[in-house]
Amino acid sequence: MRPVLLIDFGSTYTKVTAVDLDGQQLLGTADAFTTIQTDVGEGLQNALTKLEAVTGPLAYTARYACSSAAGGLRMITSGLVPELTAEAARQASLGAGAKVLKVYSFQLTEDDIQEILTINPDIFLLVGGTDGGNVEVILHNAKMLASAEFTFPVIIAGNRTAARECERILHGHEVHIVENVMPKFGVLNIEPARLKIREIFLNRIIQAKGLSKAAELLSGILMPTPSAVMKAMRLLSQGCEEESGIGDLIAVDVGGATTDIYSMADGMPGDASTVYKGLPEPYDKRTVEGDIGMRYSIRGIVDAAGLNKICQLSGLTKDRAEELIATLCEHTDMIPEPGSDLEKLDFALASMAIETAVSRHAGTMEETYTLMGLTYVQSGKDLRRVRQVVVTGGSLIRTARTGEIAAHALASPAAPMSLRPLKADIRVDRKYILAAMGLLSEYEPAAALRIMKKELEYNGHSEQANS
Repeated sequence: MRPVLLIDFGSTYTKVTAVDLDGQQLLGTADAFTTIQTDVGEGLQNALTKLEAVTGPLAYTARYACSSAAGGLRMITSGLVPELTAEAARQASLGAGAKVLKVYSFQLTEDDIQEILTINPDIFLLVGGTDGGNVEVILHNAKMLASAEFTFPVIIAGNRTAARECERILHGHEVHIVENVMPKFGVLNIEPARLKIREIFLNRIIQAKGLSKAAELLSGILMPTPSAVMKAMRLLSQGCEEESGIGDLIAVDVGGATTDIYSMADGMPGDASTVYKGLPEPYDKRTVEGDIGMRYSIRGIVDAAGLNKICQLSGLTKDRAEELIATLCEHTDMIPEPGSDLEKLDFALASMAIETAVSRHAGTMEETYTLMGLTYVQSGKDLRRVRQVVVTGGSLIRTARTGEIAAHALASPAAPMSLRPLKADIRVDRKYILAAMGLLSEYEPAAALRIMKKELEYNGHSEQANS
């Protein structure tokens, strides 16, 4: 046996996973409350004690960790045009596992600078202009930043003509230059920025979050938790040299405060009668819906879906639904009892969280008439041909109605222009192993992939959402 420990320092829970590399199997999982305010080692030790009760004593050959504790990796980006370089910067940040708190376009103002200082992000991503294109905006924004007192690092990933001048303007601050996120009009180049974000996370952010206290216990803290999940989904989709993947997929993680969506698919138009509009999106795309969550962001779900829809799905009266929603806003740690009104409400909330988040993540289609007749215009990713949906989160793994909830990720007659999957197999991460498998994929991708194929529970086939 060759056991390895995989750790996820979350904002609420520290989750630990033990795997045997020789047997390429899961040995056990456990979790405990994260103790970031005191010493993260305490929460880790509590989780390990629970894990040992399942696995027995293990002599781990390595310990690897990811983290979203203390708010995760918080970023701000600024670009030139909202639909182009600013969007490219946002995609680079999200793809690196960050929480994008604000995206600025065009020239920064004094009020913008005050807002940035108030937010005080972990990293600022400064972009703007294609290579050889506009330099005025990125230089102006560098000067505006330089006029303020701040301690966060700045990554310059804009017009290469202006990059060194921006660096000189920001002299005295921590500055990193990488390749332009959009070197040519409509061409994404986000991987260099992603890698630099991760490097800074490792070298600087870990210490700022207090996680360095656990350094002696680990072989390495490798990446933000969402980045680990992204790696796991990329591996599951595409496979590796020794093992094939399962093809294009969507993954949905419904949390208490946010809902994360990952898609592994090309998503470009599949026929000649469709014209693509806007910036092409990356094969591996992540979005975060900060207003959609099962506890801290319940009101966002209700606002998006409407109380009538929540009542229709749950079978509750408006008064009863409002009463329970108010209770959950005050008591975010409540877990529903089987058959209770709260369980019925959670079913409705989770269904609408998935439908809303996947609808925002997927592209849309619109009809237009030209001299050639009817033409379709696509914005964003076409995910209709995706045939695999992976879901995780407490509201999906603690219910027998997982398949019904997950079906709301699929296309619906009520929204015919939404490019969500038409049909898909549903797979459930009931043991919260996705981040752990992303970590493991850094060293043993074949083992990580085989464990995911074995552990991600098949939960049936769905044709369309029930809406």
